[in-house]
Amino acid sequence: MRQTWRWFGPKDLVSIDDMLQAGVEGVVTALHHIPTGQVWTPDQIAERQAQLAVMSDGAPSGLAWEVVESLPVSEDIKRQTGDWRLHIENWKTSMRHLAAAGIEVICYNFMPILDWTRTDLSYRLKNGATCMRYDALDFAAFDLFILQRKGVADDYTPEMQDAARARLATMSDARRQELTGNVVFGLPGAAERMSLDDVKDHLARYDAITPDRLRGHLVDFLAEVTPLAEELGMRLCCHPDDPPFPLLGLPRIMSTEADYAAVMQAVDLRANGITLCTGSLGARADNDLPGMMTRLGDRVHFLHLRNVALEEAHLGGSFHEAAHLEGNTDMVAMIAAILSEEARRRAQGRADWRIPFRPDHGQDILDDQTRKAQPGYPAIGRLKGLAELRGIATALSHPLVSAAPQG
Repeated sequence: MRQTWRWFGPKDLVSIDDMLQAGVEGVVTALHHIPTGQVWTPDQIAERQAQLAVMSDGAPSGLAWEVVESLPVSEDIKRQTGDWRLHIENWKTSMRHLAAAGIEVICYNFMPILDWTRTDLSYRLKNGATCMRYDALDFAAFDLFILQRKGVADDYTPEMQDAARARLATMSDARRQELTGNVVFGLPGAAERMSLDDVKDHLARYDAITPDRLRGHLVDFLAEVTPLAEELGMRLCCHPDDPPFPLLGLPRIMSTEADYAAVMQAVDLRANGITLCTGSLGARADNDLPGMMTRLGDRVHFLHLRNVALEEAHLGGSFHEAAHLEGNTDMVAMIAAILSEEARRRAQGRADWRIPFRPDHGQDILDDQTRKAQPGYPAIGRLKGLAELRGIATALSHPLVSAAPQG
């Protein structure tokens, strides 16, 4: 398991020095400042590589850009409207430039409008740590009475509507504004920031797009870009929906093992692969994450390892981002499945036998709470998670453990 770390560029409050001291082997980053749909030029890619290659005192960091997260897929591509064909060609050109720079793995997602959704970005836990949280009732209050989305009442039971109305009545104006900002926050570091009116406008453009139609658009996109990825020796990996259930009336198509299996089969090339995010997929209790790794592992090109604590059993219920070893996902079983897949690949002689992973998200602990880095991306919280994950992998790889009788 290759240890990587997400970095948002020179403005990131978690520095190259920080990640190097955490024991990171490679960097996950992107050119967040370039508008979606435009080409990433060789000079822009080289500039980012140069930025992460040195520490604050000018000494070499020894770190390289190993995974792109994300090369954004435009809304035009997802809807097949406007300049979608041009945007695909630009995506392919950016792929060529990245490959020429020695970068082989590209993570992307196909979620309409919002890249992730939370109602709280700094939810306080009993021990004083803070984390990101999705409160289903707060979200319903936003959807029903703040956004007032067209057709919204059809998505909630009368009981849920009454409860959401009561919850809204307890919110101050400041909390309502905060909730709105949290829901539309999107991807940290992204070039775009959307207002409530922007969200309404984007939602209207998806009125006629069903899950089957959106899945067809994803397959069309992959049919264009995956053969080129194979030619360039690159690996593409689709991130799951976050959270993995319907929101705002939008189609969700990458939320389950069946979703991934269908897309992998539709474009059956090894370069068409998976970002297996245990946090996103773990927000639904019916996803068997170690089993997914075992059954789909051949196409897992990148891993996000984090945990969530489900607060309600039903699909779409509240959850918060737990410490890496404390949520509903059995991280020991998950890492055992990853190591098994790596051993299988190594025996086959695959060059990509070592799968890059990063400690995804983290709780704000200790000095994180004064540093105020990107939500979900603190220095110490991720360092703690990385240390725990590294410890599990090291223990499971130890000869005494590997040779122990099973059962």
